[in-house]
Amino acid sequence: MISLSALAALAQAHAGDVDRPVAPLVVGERVFDPDDGAVLMGCVNLSRDSTYRESIATSTASAIRKGRVLAAQGADLVDVGAESSTAKAARVSPQQQLASLVPVVEALAADGVLVSAETYEPVVAKAALQAGARVLNFTGAEHQDEIFALAAEFGATLVLCYVRGRNVREITDVTLDEDPIPGLLEHFELRVAQARAAGVRHLVIDPGMGFYYGNLVDPRTRLAHQAKVIAHTFRLRRLGLPICHALPHAFDVFEDQFRTAEGFFAVLAHLGGTTLMRTHEVPQVKAVLAALRTLDLG
Repeated sequence: MISLSALAALAQAHAGDVDRPVAPLVVGERVFDPDDGAVLMGCVNLSRDSTYRESIATSTASAIRKGRVLAAQGADLVDVGAESSTAKAARVSPQQQLASLVPVVEALAADGVLVSAETYEPVVAKAALQAGARVLNFTGAEHQDEIFALAAEFGATLVLCYVRGRNVREITDVTLDEDPIPGLLEHFELRVAQARAAGVRHLVIDPGMGFYYGNLVDPRTRLAHQAKVIAHTFRLRRLGLPICHALPHAFDVFEDQFRTAEGFFAVLAHLGGTTLMRTHEVPQVKAVLAALRTLDLG
């Protein structure tokens, strides 16, 4: 159960991490100060297999329109992906990804929208950067050296996702330790050092709570793990980097009110020290975060 006493005990147990500063989120020429509140990343999915139906674009024109709407609703970034990460989703070849992704990135970037391209394929990453993407949402590990080199070459911001296999489409198990943070710290410390050595200047870490894992098939087990990691996020701030979370929509708990779930988890993510929130519900999450910034309980 989430309670004030439980949150107080968590903060007290790790008091040294609660107010630990992190670097600003830098995207192109924009600098986002974490102390000003969370940055919102809206989602456009080009794959019909994506689980969040409201985010699916059925054509290039639809994707461009959705991206423009998200920006108008208050998204600071728009994340565009061409292949779903769900377990039963059809795989999409790099050539198919290029055909669907590049025109969308070009159009949104031409509008002045900050675009993030979600991929684990170097050829897709390069084309997206050439088309104007300022962020690589890197959901893989197999081609890490090539992705790092591209991020360094283009001065792109790199979202470094927690990945146990070659990429997040390769279904693996997540470690279900009572305390998941030490394992996440170990994972990211090594990869962040490698990215820095490759010349990547602007980094964000993503614990991967939005991805599918073989041992988190049970919805409530999955949700419990997601909630724990999101609440404990502030302990990852010792890496000194902004932290990204994909906000869960938890259908099995929220059922027909599932579109309110991301607003709920935005509260938990805010309290946990998340800098960048990936959401399908930009207006709702924006309003929730505005309330958290405005209200004073002192």
